[in-house]
Amino acid sequence: MIEKKSIKFLFAAVLAFMLAFGISAPLKAEDTTVKIGNIIPLSGPSASLGEQGKYAREMAVKEINDAGGIKSLGGAKLEMAYADSESKPEKGVSEAERLINTEKVNILTGCWNSAVTYPVTAVAEKYGTPFVVPVSVSDKITEQGFKTVFRIAAKDSWWTRDQFAFLKDMEKEFNGPVKKLAFVYENGDWGQGFAQQWKKLAEKGGYEVVLDEPYPSSATDLSPVVQKIKRSGAEVLMLVSNAADAILLTNTLADYKVKLKAIIASGGGHADPSFIKATGNNALKYFDIVEWETDINKPGAKEANEKYNKLYKQNLTGEAVDAYLAVYVIKDALERAGSLEPAKIKEALAATSLKDGPGMIVGYPSVEFDETGQNKNAALVMIQINDIGNGPERISVWPKEARRKGYTPVFPMK
Repeated sequence: MIEKKSIKFLFAAVLAFMLAFGISAPLKAEDTTVKIGNIIPLSGPSASLGEQGKYAREMAVKEINDAGGIKSLGGAKLEMAYADSESKPEKGVSEAERLINTEKVNILTGCWNSAVTYPVTAVAEKYGTPFVVPVSVSDKITEQGFKTVFRIAAKDSWWTRDQFAFLKDMEKEFNGPVKKLAFVYENGDWGQGFAQQWKKLAEKGGYEVVLDEPYPSSATDLSPVVQKIKRSGAEVLMLVSNAADAILLTNTLADYKVKLKAIIASGGGHADPSFIKATGNNALKYFDIVEWETDINKPGAKEANEKYNKLYKQNLTGEAVDAYLAVYVIKDALERAGSLEPAKIKEALAATSLKDGPGMIVGYPSVEFDETGQNKNAALVMIQINDIGNGPERISVWPKEARRKGYTPVFPMK
């Protein structure tokens, strides 16, 4: 009879052999869950945006689990573990450590705020944990040489590039030249990243920057900022704001009757469903750049938005769509990896070429990551908020081929 000690020794030797040659052990009955750590702002200035992303993730998870889970892992179900970053970098880092070391998550996703995502990438890289970033746009997130980070959304230099391309096209289409620009932005990594790119593009485009004004998102009075905008003589105002400050700034601009040819926003708070509700007609004629809009002509987009609206009483935003897609990107990678080993998941993510399916309701053709972990096909659209008979709504206007049929943008706005 073989002694128990010999059996244990034999089992250990077999396991060591399997690990040495990269042979994965079959999943046990208790290993039927893939745990995904989600670091998002659920309180603080970006809470409403974090909540939208949470809803979108949960919708995708339910769809995937109801359809049989991850089939290559024996029908393993996705399980989400949420952590509130409070939009604070240090909180995001501590929560990443907890999710990896205590919660034992297989994958990380988040964090919406670029200022939080950036330091969290270092935590993911330290532990070799795959980190799928839906929307944080700061260029430097994918410029660190890390092998664990994969971003779905366009980086901020692409957003600013397209904002200026749009402005040039509007000037040409409506024969309305612009010379003077004002830059007003929240003073975090996100706003500062945009502002740095704006300055370079303004110089290249021959524009004069008459105001460069950062402000704290937590501000409760933005009238001093608005007075500076009014005195600057700017023709076009470019903005980066979270939800509460976007609303406050818009209503204050209306109160002071500031006259501009155009206001060009950068998603975020201006894309938040609460923005139009809280500003109403004060937001009419604003332009905003996003990855997605409800009137986009993409298979499944209308149905997904209707489902989301029914569940959560609001429309999908570009950021929420990225969060929704991120879960399907993770599912696709897990199916191809057939393993919960971090190295194999990272390898599968790096080889992603997702072109269709429920998650691909975005405006671009596919998700494919370059050597830095950036989705090289991420693309953007410009919308205008206007009332064409049913109250203020967001209308796709650019690129021209994406413009809603029958709509002509208003430029100049006043």
